[in-house]
Amino acid sequence: MSVLCRFIRSRAHRLPIVNIARSIGGASTEYFAVTYEEHGDPMKVLEGKTLTFETDPSSLNSNEVYLRMLAAPINPADINMIQGVYPVKLTLPLIAGFDGIGEVLSVGSAVKSFQSGDWVVPNAVSRTSIGTWRTHTVCEEENLWKIPNDIPLLSAATLAVNPCTAYRMLTDFVDLGKGDVVIQNGSNSAVGQAVIQIAAAMGLQTVNIVRDRPNNEIIVKWLIDMGATHVITQEFAHSPEMKMLMGTMRQPKLALNCVGGKGIADILKYMERKSTMVTYGGMSKRPLMVPTGSFIFNDVRLRGFWMSQWNKEHVNSPERREMWHYLCGLVRKGRLFPPIYRTVPLEHFKDGIKRTMEPYTTQKQILVMDKSLL
Repeated sequence: MSVLCRFIRSRAHRLPIVNIARSIGGASTEYFAVTYEEHGDPMKVLEGKTLTFETDPSSLNSNEVYLRMLAAPINPADINMIQGVYPVKLTLPLIAGFDGIGEVLSVGSAVKSFQSGDWVVPNAVSRTSIGTWRTHTVCEEENLWKIPNDIPLLSAATLAVNPCTAYRMLTDFVDLGKGDVVIQNGSNSAVGQAVIQIAAAMGLQTVNIVRDRPNNEIIVKWLIDMGATHVITQEFAHSPEMKMLMGTMRQPKLALNCVGGKGIADILKYMERKSTMVTYGGMSKRPLMVPTGSFIFNDVRLRGFWMSQWNKEHVNSPERREMWHYLCGLVRKGRLFPPIYRTVPLEHFKDGIKRTMEPYTTQKQILVMDKSLL
């Protein structure tokens, strides 16, 4: 296991909260938040502000929940939303952040699902964002989803989007059994890291493609430590040696794509007949270059997946509860860890934004409202 991986795992624990807000009568009347009033370059349009609740959070409406945010990852969807290129359009001004973990401080008289001390993440029923890049908020009960508070804090903060996406893609599209092979690109992304760990727990083999970069040896070791079967570069995937590697295992039944572009052909040529490729991202910003022969002679299926839409369609479903039970179980067993990360104090959010937008980034930036984590 690499030194950085050991550091990550040793730091992922729950610690007391340090609030950035003024408290009166047990409830904060002010809170710090990262806001934007127009779309554009996140480094220019985002602004940290101290805001005041419209009504005193010590006097909640019957269906409201008052909570403090603990941590919130910076995801690509957050960047795209701020830039104005995300498919979902929300009314400005906004408090940034889709994802994150909060702790319930108090609840209204009619709230049945939560109590003080519970951990919650944003639910999928609202057409607006609760804005997770803040210290405190008041939400309606239906806009929150309870998760266990006996798992490490940073695991909880990063479960709702990337590991859930990985789990759904591994279970919803192809019937996979032990020893089956999954091939993916963008393997060092947060979803890619979750795919590697969950697939290993399921007894699956993974072939993981990463971009060519100066520090590839370190990245390969990180991913192998996480449970990857093979880690290769895009250059290797396009070489004759790729055929030799793929000949040592079963043909993949499932491919996961978050890159797009012409490299898709290098994956599809090794796929089993009637196999499926699921696309959940497009980091190259280029269309899928799929050879006609893959459709005609191999009958491949191309599908798409969006976790937000799945959540909306399965808000209170048994499938959603089962997914969270399974993933939290892996966390407790030490088989699913947060992505390689770096914590950033909320008030230094621009540092996290800058690093997120750097090319060849290898660390998930996580905004924390708990300074003792640093």
